[in-house]
Amino acid sequence: MSAEDALRAGLVRLRAAGVPDPARDARLLLAHALGIAADRLVLHLRDPLPEGAMARFAAALDQRVARRPVSQITGRRAFWGREFRVTPDVLDPRPETETLIAEALAQPFHRVLDLGTGSGAIVLTLLAERPGARGLGTDLSADALAVARQNAEALGVERVDFQRADWFAGIDGCFDLIVSNPPYIAEAEMADLSPEVRHEPRMALTPGGDGLAAYRAIVSGARAHLVPGGRLMVEIGWTQAAPVRALMAEAGLIALRTSTDLDGRDRVIAATAP
Repeated sequence: MSAEDALRAGLVRLRAAGVPDPARDARLLLAHALGIAADRLVLHLRDPLPEGAMARFAAALDQRVARRPVSQITGRRAFWGREFRVTPDVLDPRPETETLIAEALAQPFHRVLDLGTGSGAIVLTLLAERPGARGLGTDLSADALAVARQNAEALGVERVDFQRADWFAGIDGCFDLIVSNPPYIAEAEMADLSPEVRHEPRMALTPGGDGLAAYRAIVSGARAHLVPGGRLMVEIGWTQAAPVRALMAEAGLIALRTSTDLDGRDRVIAATAP
């Protein structure tokens, strides 16, 4: 069987299972099974499958049909032009989170704190883009922090520390930039999530209740950990701009700004410490 035959069969199987974007996923999973970059797959479509590749591809298809995210099957996710290791212990870095990166990079910073760092994608991307800066990533999950440290090593980012913490608990010092993509899905919305999202760690998805608990904790502690003029930026669910802005205003933060993602949805709220 050629790689092209395998790709065609995989596409038929994913399409029959109702998997979204089956052509893309079939290509990514076949490239993973072959041990090559996805953009090189077209060069190998006429080649016969190496020994063991079909078994690896079939196993990957089984997982995708069960709606495990592609990133968890391959263990990799592209984000802001870099590859990050992804496991079931961390949130899958998503394209909409790049809105937060773009906003953070719009102004200089020297010391950044990433609350709920997960895979480390946010803080490591910011530090890779700003070689003079230093950063701290925190998370309540020790397993997530292990993934973040592996990503830091793989990317060669040494100007970062990782610490297990519940938001600001045990965090010393002040920063000129604080960023976070916290859990923000309301408890009532969890049942409506796609099957793929339900494979991700629950604590990274929802704080329960109305979905705003993480923002209350972050906003209430931000001013004590920001230098004057320092910036706070959080990713939000697209319906949460008004309540998150209200929390920031009540905390005395100024220069509130809402940014939209590529779909035109509210995605990031930024504020400044007076």
